[in-house]
Amino acid sequence: MDTATLLGPLKDATRREVGGVQVDVVRTGNSRVKRVVYPAGFQWSRNMKPVIGTELCQHAHVGFLAAGRLGIEYADGTREEYVAPQVVAIAPGHDGWVIGEEPAILIEFDFEGETVERLGLKR
Repeated sequence: MDTATLLGPLKDATRREVGGVQVDVVRTGNSRVKRVVYPAGFQWSRNMKPVIGTELCQHAHVGFLAAGRLGIEYADGTREEYVAPQVVAIAPGHDGWVIGEEPAILIEFDFEGETVERLGLKR
């Protein structure tokens, strides 16, 4: 898949890079829309854990996987795999990684600290 369009400039976005992940954020109403680009070879426990400091990712991810593949494993050993194009709903308390040689591009919607409660993603 040609991801050039998905990676193009995003109007009114604030860009940051964390642990090798590119995050573009646009505020809209009471929420945020984010384009998150996970590079090939990315794994949360290897790339983000040293930056964030928690054992597992404590962020909820809800959105649309527009490109690539993601693997998820929760603390209880439950695994999920997402393959684009697919809607994703990932609860806090997980490790995650990119599967394959292509980046994974997730269009994510959140309510900052209220995402879990507002979207009912408790695990």
